Amino acid sequence: MPRKPANRTRRKGTRAKAQVSAAVNVSPHQQPAPKLTVRHYCQGIGDSHLLTFSKPDGSPFRMLIDCGVHSSVSGGSKLIQAIAADIKEACGGKLDVLVVTHEHWDHVSGFLYAAEIFKTISVGEVWMAWSENPGDPDAVALDKFKGAAITALQGASRRLDAETAEEKGFVAGLRDGMQSLLGFQFGAAGERVRAARDAASGLSKKQPPSYFGPETQPFIIPGLTNVRVYVLGPPRDRKALRLEEKASEMYPLAERLTASLAATEGPADGGGDSLSPFESHIGEPLSGAISGNLASTITEFVQAHYVKSLPATGPKPRIDDVVVRDQSWRRIDADWLGVAADLAMQLDRGVNNTSLVLAFELVDSGRVFLFPGDAQIGNWLSWQDSSWEVGGSTVHAADLLGRTVFLKVAHHGSQNATPMAKGLSMMTNPDLSAFIPTNKGDATKVHWGDMPYDTIVADLEAKTGKRVVRADDAWLADKNGKPGFQVPSGSIRSVKHGVRDPAFGSGGLWVEVELA
Repeated sequence: MPRKPANRTRRKGTRAKAQVSAAVNVSPHQQPAPKLTVRHYCQGIGDSHLLTFSKPDGSPFRMLIDCGVHSSVSGGSKLIQAIAADIKEACGGKLDVLVVTHEHWDHVSGFLYAAEIFKTISVGEVWMAWSENPGDPDAVALDKFKGAAITALQGASRRLDAETAEEKGFVAGLRDGMQSLLGFQFGAAGERVRAARDAASGLSKKQPPSYFGPETQPFIIPGLTNVRVYVLGPPRDRKALRLEEKASEMYPLAERLTASLAATEGPADGGGDSLSPFESHIGEPLSGAISGNLASTITEFVQAHYVKSLPATGPKPRIDDVVVRDQSWRRIDADWLGVAADLAMQLDRGVNNTSLVLAFELVDSGRVFLFPGDAQIGNWLSWQDSSWEVGGSTVHAADLLGRTVFLKVAHHGSQNATPMAKGLSMMTNPDLSAFIPTNKGDATKVHWGDMPYDTIVADLEAKTGKRVVRADDAWLADKNGKPGFQVPSGSIRSVKHGVRDPAFGSGGLWVEVELA
């Protein structure tokens, strides 16, 4: 798509028709005509947003940002198919632009789950971040890390799954956390996120996709003379991506984990463990002592001091005539897997920080609508000092934040994705409103008790005069439900919503806001 750039300087399947609520009607004398309509889909831990801009002739320009749901969401594949069907109906089978913010399952899985539906939608072009460009050297280096990390984490996950079902504490917590983080990389049936991303990138006949980065100049979308797009992220700097270690240090982390897994899954004599401090013929396998296949003195000692589950039959381990209680906390045989947690967090944080962050500015009014994907702190901080020369004036990133009147909250409202001092506190426009794509119940199931983070929700409500809509808001489940704030107010001119088919549980399917 040809664009009109500005000069810039920068520092380095199943379809379920929703029950539709009545729109909150507004007199044309009360508010200016809407400049942007956003239909936010309410799958919970997942993102999909259909933007409709008005062209000068009144015809619609439609842009879809992401379509996915986390693999832990029950019935997620069928729900996302219903969402895709609604997208097709709402856009009339035509999308001018498809934006893929980053390569996480909860943002792209819909392009696999609902592939047959998306094949029937005409897509003008696809926008992606530089990090998805196979011809970009920085992207190739990042992809090498991601591939090595995913392979190592899969091995660690299998090892953790093999632990006894009764295991609790450190190992069980590590296993649960690993599975929830790997849910951003894989579908419930093991589908790779790369396949979903590639399915999205291939939907347009215009190839390759358009890739954007910190070097991209602000531009006017052809046919939308009143909309200027600023690309704020993702950064290219490794520190900003929060991949703190240098490449020479990072790749061996995954490689060491993979080597350790291979060694511990090798022959029982330990001959393959090059990291062992002892010769292979010294010592006995712990598994033998736990199962009782070694000399009684060794077995009794290990079970008395290191085993959680007491034998079902036979004498119980005793010390001074007292039956031994749970002593599994003494064991360190699985502690080395703790490095997998560091690697998993580094991978998750790094991919989130490759989110394509877009700010849409209305040229006539200067009002800004901010869509940061799942950008975490490193991404936000990377563009704090950015500036652009537009129309003979210098536009600073801080100025864009100050003029923001609508925010799609990043990463489901988690505590590490909406900075206060360098983010929310800089959004000073009194018309600010926000949407959070989140579901507290689904987050709790995968042990994310702080999603959304209560403090961020409270600060957003204070900033916006309570003009915050959440995907899990109870009123969305009622076709006659209404938000807990006055409409129209701030940047929101009207609100309407669609209720899910009962087959997908209670809740809203989508909520649509008209923004002025």
